[in-house]
Amino acid sequence: MESFALDEKEELKLWKEYKKTKSIEIRDRLIRQYMPLVKHVAGRLSVGMPDCVEYDDLVGFGQFGLLDAINKYDPSKNVKFKTYADTRIRGAIFDELRQIDWFPRKKKKKSREIEDA
Repeated sequence: MESFALDEKEELKLWKEYKKTKSIEIRDRLIRQYMPLVKHVAGRLSVGMPDCVEYDDLVGFGQFGLLDAINKYDPSKNVKFKTYADTRIRGAIFDELRQIDWFPRKKKKKSREIEDA
């Protein structure tokens, strides 16, 4: 299996090239490079999820966040991509979970208050 690990200089060069060209090949390489991050975030979040939420679904939702992070990342801001992407991936997962949840948050809060009482 091919290794996709990059050192910091290579990574910065790759990001600059991607931002300049929007090359699909470079984007795909970045996706392969950071897919383990998506799986890591999904794994952390799956621990606190109910049994009806599948790990693979979380990974799928996280992939949307990774793509969004790749498209919006600005290497000139001196923020590591992993840090930026982690937030975007978590956000995408939670956004998707909220979208598919049929029970409104206000009612959940009220239900918890009743249970606690």
